[in-house]
Amino acid sequence: MRIMTSRLAAITLALGALVPPAQAQAPQSFRVISPIFGQLVTFSMPSNFVAAFENTKGGHYIREAVLRGESAQAWTQMITVTGEKGVSSNPGLTPEKFAGNIAGGFKAACPDSFGAKGLGTIKLGSFDAFIAVIGCGNVDSGPAKHSETALLVTVKGVADYYTIQWAERGAASDKPKVDDEKWTARLRELRPIDLCPIVAGEKAPYPSCVNKS
Repeated sequence: MRIMTSRLAAITLALGALVPPAQAQAPQSFRVISPIFGQLVTFSMPSNFVAAFENTKGGHYIREAVLRGESAQAWTQMITVTGEKGVSSNPGLTPEKFAGNIAGGFKAACPDSFGAKGLGTIKLGSFDAFIAVIGCGNVDSGPAKHSETALLVTVKGVADYYTIQWAERGAASDKPKVDDEKWTARLRELRPIDLCPIVAGEKAPYPSCVNKS
């Protein structure tokens, strides 16, 4: 299920620039820093994920990464980054409400097997954010019925809203496993999550953000 419907080669090159030098043991993750609308979005990407799809359409941005050997069409795990341009100025919109809008899309797809659990409002750097786990126990998208559950991080930027989502597909069930401890473990894997200003003329690997204290 895509929550939102290229510069993919450029993104892949930028991500590659962030991979630490080869060591005796391959790194378990690398830091991703991407310019998305008005800010740089940064988080830790597990090294077994690769970029598979990217698109900007109007004020909507999406980039998907999947496990090596999988595709944006056929996947078991996916890490998605999205941006919504210019919506932070909406006085009635909070990270929790933004997450609720996304959860509503899930619920519409599986009203009988929907599940959600809020993990709370937090600060990521100096930015307000909300964490939740949402999912469907039984959805029909794809080649067969399956469950689809996602860790959802919504972040209110200076001008834009951003999300980072780590989704997983599995066997169909009555309800998604939103209480599973693996979601908090995956949140730890994605951190640090932060937003940085875009510095004019600066290119990957964006040292101003890398060196941000």
